[in-house]
Amino acid sequence: MIAEALLYAATLPTTLKEHRKYIRYSVNLWSRAGRCSRQWAEHEANSRSAILKAMAGLRQKRTAVVLGSGLLRDVPIRELAAAFDTVVLIDLVHVASVRLRMKAKAYRNVRLIERDLSGYDDLAAGKVAEPLSFLRNVPYLDFVVSANLLSQIGRGVQRRFEAAPAGMPDDTVEQLIAAHLSGLSGMPFKTCLLTDISYAVIDRNGATQEEVDLLHGVPLPDAQAGWSWPVVPIGEESADYQIVHRVIASH
Repeated sequence: MIAEALLYAATLPTTLKEHRKYIRYSVNLWSRAGRCSRQWAEHEANSRSAILKAMAGLRQKRTAVVLGSGLLRDVPIRELAAAFDTVVLIDLVHVASVRLRMKAKAYRNVRLIERDLSGYDDLAAGKVAEPLSFLRNVPYLDFVVSANLLSQIGRGVQRRFEAAPAGMPDDTVEQLIAAHLSGLSGMPFKTCLLTDISYAVIDRNGATQEEVDLLHGVPLPDAQAGWSWPVVPIGEESADYQIVHRVIASH
């Protein structure tokens, strides 16, 4: 708990005021990632490998953008920084440990930007949600990665919608998941989509007790790879079950 409190305190002053309410989630993710590093290792390696495969065939490597860069455990930041002139990491929160790592490794061509990528506020204002339209204004953009972000957008949007549904479309969650996908597909650059698409609650005997579609039935592009990610291993929340997510990579 001391480490989490210190990370929270160090992250607070470097985070935009409107995003500070999300720091706790990022710190909790950092803590769980440390506890579950062995069980998460394969997922993280698969994610990094998918990104490297997607960028391998690029003729130009000027600017790369990573949407949902998070803790960078699933992002090959060293290879991206070496290959591209500029790498832009975008997330709601960049915890202090990530900022320190960028400085310590002297990634002078890496930029950190805080941004809400959900599109919720536009939809609430009655506008057409185009949460990735800003990418059109990124100069010399050759590569965009959506790094295990899409399901988190869906869950965050669902929480906001359930807390205050007045004035929002009934299909708010579906609209904003689809808007992210269309934003990736409608641009003239190479993309790599990494996302968990569903999860299953599995008991100690291997029986599936519950399955949930994290993308609410929104169609996905064809996947080139897929794997399981034990987000909550047995013993993390309970000795009686684990929660395993299904992840796909499309590029």
